Amino acid sequence: MVDYESAFKAAVKAVKNEGRYRVFADLERCKGKFPQAIYHGPTVRKEVTVWCSNDYLGMGQNDHVANAMKAAVDKVGAGAGGTRNIAGTTHYHVRLEEELANLHDKEAALLFTSGYVGNEATLSTLGRVLPDCIILSDEMNHASMIQGIRGGKSPKLIWRHNDLQHLESLLQDLPADKPKIIAFESVYSMDGDIAPIEAICDLADKYNAFTYLDEVHGVGLYGHKGGGVAQRDGVQDRIDLIEGTLGKAFGVMGGYIAGSSSVIDAVRSYASGFIFTTALSPVLVAGALESVRFLKKAGDLREKHQERAARMKTILSEAGLPVMPSVSHIVPVFVGDPVRCKQVSDVLLDEHNLYVQPINYPTVPKGTERLRFTPTPLHTDDHIEQLKIALDKVWNEFDLKRGAPENNLRLRN
Repeated sequence: MVDYESAFKAAVKAVKNEGRYRVFADLERCKGKFPQAIYHGPTVRKEVTVWCSNDYLGMGQNDHVANAMKAAVDKVGAGAGGTRNIAGTTHYHVRLEEELANLHDKEAALLFTSGYVGNEATLSTLGRVLPDCIILSDEMNHASMIQGIRGGKSPKLIWRHNDLQHLESLLQDLPADKPKIIAFESVYSMDGDIAPIEAICDLADKYNAFTYLDEVHGVGLYGHKGGGVAQRDGVQDRIDLIEGTLGKAFGVMGGYIAGSSSVIDAVRSYASGFIFTTALSPVLVAGALESVRFLKKAGDLREKHQERAARMKTILSEAGLPVMPSVSHIVPVFVGDPVRCKQVSDVLLDEHNLYVQPINYPTVPKGTERLRFTPTPLHTDDHIEQLKIALDKVWNEFDLKRGAPENNLRLRN
């Protein structure tokens, strides 16, 4: 007789034994006070400063966004009423897709319930629709991309992270008449590095490959309209399909793709993850629509965001803390041990009222565990100073290694 409960308990115990069991912090964000939140702990209720939110610009607290959502629920109610194919395509969905296509200067866009679903549904569909397709995937691509590629059942080749020479060597060995997709991200969110998008596009042109770019950590934050790193670098028109999210810089929920009308229509017609999923609530879509419109004109907010990240990297580095190299808004601080990483996070929360989640395997390779900080335009100089003092104290308490992390920490398993 199968003992199902014992199997589940053993699986959880294995994670705990490795020191990577995840405990979710019970937080209640305070409207108008971001990055402050109320932490509901086992024995205490207190205000804390949030340092790891992907609401990079605080748009989840923005009055324009909140008011748009209130107006929508009063006007049309809470839910979409079904899948997009049956009853779930509201006028809000149509307007947001038009706005997103414009954001990226593409012909069309398509909404999904999350960025994860967008990647999984789209890449699996491309793999099925393009006959004999071969997908070349950066080794650090997000789990949603990996799952989508697997779902499409196309042959895949993994190229070393941001290694153009390796990518070209793989492309050279492929038949010229085979469909090829180069799938990669703009900002890799755990290290904070950025892909050489223009050079990848050059290789795509040379070998007649289709380019698929995940911009989830770039949209809203880079480019003159907030279209992402490709827009900032002037190569957005060379990307065949852009995937983005509405749940990070835009501060709401949802995912999307933007590209030519033909590719969008093909995904809309074949992707199970789109066809059989209840549509996003029009309330969420209304908020996202307002956020996209707002951020198209918010260059000053993007500049402030970059300034905060740069200042924080400088302050922490000058204090001797092991800030990992990052050319983006992500500020990773190396710990290198899952148990210690969790302990540091706990002490910061319990004793210093600072919330940052430990980042352990499988999100990052074993041995590269870190704290991942995401400063926003709403984090002040005082916030950064308080964090520096707390980290300095905790690093001394646990006798953790200081100074710049070794270069080989960026090598992948």
